[in-house]
Amino acid sequence: MSTNTDTVTYVQESEFDTLLSEEKVVVVDFTATWCGPCRLISPLIEQLAQEYKGRAKVVKVDVDENKPLFKKFGLRSIPAVLIFKDAELVETIVGVTPYEQFSTAVLNLL
Repeated sequence: MSTNTDTVTYVQESEFDTLLSEEKVVVVDFTATWCGPCRLISPLIEQLAQEYKGRAKVVKVDVDENKPLFKKFGLRSIPAVLIFKDAELVETIVGVTPYEQFSTAVLNLL
């Protein structure tokens, strides 16, 4: 399924709960094609996926296609990165943030 050139995959709302139940640590990047700041953190999310490959699952959710999911977590702005452990939301990082903040948050859960 995966090679090192894989990009972070997009998931739909219908897959979301299954993903959380199957993976110990899940990083979800709520994003949109029209969002400039989202494009700024996109390479960081890719880097995170590579660095924690096999230890944390990193995915993206397009907010335009998954508005109920976006609202479910009380999000108002993007980019918003939600980090789950054992299906529980443990960290929310909103806005453009240095890579270290993402990696530290994930590392603390592993």
